[in-house]
Amino acid sequence: MWGGRFAEGPAAVMREINASIPFDKRMWRQDIAGSRAHVAMLGAQGIVAAADAAAIDAGLGRVAAHYAAHGVAEDLALEDIHMQTEARLADAIGAVAGRLHTARSRNDQVATDFRLWVRDAIDQVLAALAAFDAALLARAEQHAGDVMPGFTHLQSAQPVTLGHHLMAYHEMVARDLSRFRDARARMNACPLGSAALAGTGFPVDRHVTAAALGFDAPTRNSLDAVSDRDFALDYLAAAAQCSLHLSRLAEEFVLWASQPFGFVQLSDQWSTGSSIMPQKRNPDAAELVRGHSGRITGCLVSLMMTMKGLPLAYSKDMQDDKPPVFEAHDLLALSIAAMTGMVESATFRTDRMRALAESGYATATDLADWLVREAGVPFREAHHITGRAVAAAETAGVRLDQLAIDDLTAIDARIDARVYDVLSVDASVASRTSFGGTAPDNVRAAIRAARGDKQ
Repeated sequence: MWGGRFAEGPAAVMREINASIPFDKRMWRQDIAGSRAHVAMLGAQGIVAAADAAAIDAGLGRVAAHYAAHGVAEDLALEDIHMQTEARLADAIGAVAGRLHTARSRNDQVATDFRLWVRDAIDQVLAALAAFDAALLARAEQHAGDVMPGFTHLQSAQPVTLGHHLMAYHEMVARDLSRFRDARARMNACPLGSAALAGTGFPVDRHVTAAALGFDAPTRNSLDAVSDRDFALDYLAAAAQCSLHLSRLAEEFVLWASQPFGFVQLSDQWSTGSSIMPQKRNPDAAELVRGHSGRITGCLVSLMMTMKGLPLAYSKDMQDDKPPVFEAHDLLALSIAAMTGMVESATFRTDRMRALAESGYATATDLADWLVREAGVPFREAHHITGRAVAAAETAGVRLDQLAIDDLTAIDARIDARVYDVLSVDASVASRTSFGGTAPDNVRAAIRAARGDKQ
């Protein structure tokens, strides 16, 4: 490729550090698509003869068929997927292949290919997250009325329902979906035709190639178009945030599957054993999802550091833009698939959840609220009264709703027998009817809304 300028070939180490074909070969479909759109435009504009354009298009089809059947060879001398494809095209149709690169640079070519690849990656993530969300909604509906302890500081706080807890993760997924959709909309402009950095003097029609490749429009500034990697950073930022949400649920599954909690049993498909302890059921899939979040976030930071000091327009540093995106995408796809499988197949031990919800004085706030609502007690005073009631229950070794009415009235005479209507965990969750609350009817309504069911 460099024969006209350099008398000697590159050193072996230079060939290795300069080549990106070992990783950018993943973009061969996008490279073929971009090239076919480009040559079709060249032919339509009369920049390349119609017969040559047709021959190049047919040859690209043959190259694509070869890649699909045999993969892409890693020839370091050809550096990248763009030169690999051009060389194969020349083998297939001869010298006319050289006309393909008219009015195009590898700078706008790689920017286009990479956008196409990231756009495809976003579409894959959107589909995977939709399946994950469907699994969450199905299990939330199944357990809309099953009581469990809600925690703050990992201390039993107030009773909630398992359905409500799972719907919290639906809300996270909904935000993840929004972030990926926003990233897709923002990136959907086509760099092709920007050439190296200044545009081209050929009478290209950039709107035609943009439309052919499914972009909304061509990019507006050629300098920015070839040097912009915001679309990759947007993808990685959305992926990192999504991985944090997956990691939080994974961590809860790790805790819940432990014997002290005993809230869930993960299926054999998503558990492993121990090499020495035959009794073990290790939640390795959940732990790996938790671990992947660190690597995905690291990919975001890696590309941010690559881009932070680059002057316009293209610099070779930007060749390192693709490995972190490819790695993050692979890890995120695995993580979403694993969490979907775990949610779908987990056995939730709702009996154990209920028992722990009843044992931690989780309805103490309900007693305080009752004093405010029914006896007109200021909340801060009601808080102190309830604290004394909890201390009395701890001393007696009983639940709040098992304290005798005489014990309660001895603490504060304004308490009467009606208080027992709010002291059970079922009464507590049923009373939380404020919008977004944990009441089972609220949970079912939220599920209907999430599914778009207006009934």
